[in-house]
Amino acid sequence: MSTDPADDPRSTAVEQLERLGLSAYAARTFVALTSLETGTAKDVSEVSEVPRTRVYDAIDELHDRGLVDVRHSSPKTFWAISTETATRKFAQEMDHRVSVLTAALNEIEPTQRTREQRGVWTVDGRVPITDRVIELVSDAEDEVVYMTVEDLLDEAIVDALRAAADRGVRIRLGSVSSAVRAQIQDDVPGAETFDSLWLWSDTPAGRLMMVDETRTLVSVLVGTDDADPTDRRSETAIWGSGEMNSLVVVLKTIFTWQLDQ
Repeated sequence: MSTDPADDPRSTAVEQLERLGLSAYAARTFVALTSLETGTAKDVSEVSEVPRTRVYDAIDELHDRGLVDVRHSSPKTFWAISTETATRKFAQEMDHRVSVLTAALNEIEPTQRTREQRGVWTVDGRVPITDRVIELVSDAEDEVVYMTVEDLLDEAIVDALRAAADRGVRIRLGSVSSAVRAQIQDDVPGAETFDSLWLWSDTPAGRLMMVDETRTLVSVLVGTDDADPTDRRSETAIWGSGEMNSLVVVLKTIFTWQLDQ
């Protein structure tokens, strides 16, 4: 299934507006008015397939959020604010919500989070796993050892590695091509690279990492080569933390053997 907005911009816009909190009718009404510039309830209904009687409810919702202006003519005419203004309003609302959420969660979260997590934890999906990798790298104090396939060494991870290196953390990267190796040397000055003894191209391995010898993560790719990276089933990982954590003990032994070769 294509995710390119150009393939069906109207449906894409409606879907995203709903995710931003608009009702289905309000989202379809706003998209219709955006294409019309101005219009009556009849005009909107014809373009959006929103029942004419429900257009007025949708307009009230949009007007309350400052997305639509109303001209009290006969019949009433409606005008949608510009795309630039609308997206700016949504961005401001989102920023405010995130700020409020952050403040609330900071009040709930313990002042000092424990680094010892009993057991082995799972996380599914390329994006959530990347987020976890970045979190682990961001918390690193001494050393990050990271082995991965090239497709998973994206810009966000490189940025996190560079920031860690700037803090004085030792960065050691494995299983990357000579071209990527050269790029890493430019982006993360001081990063060390090493050749893996394993042929990852013949396995579904995704990532293998160790941070400060106390936190580890390993993932495998579980989809086909053309799997959608946003699909939570495209990659799955397990992670653990703490010197006595079973996964940490096993992967620490593997890494020690690997780096001593």
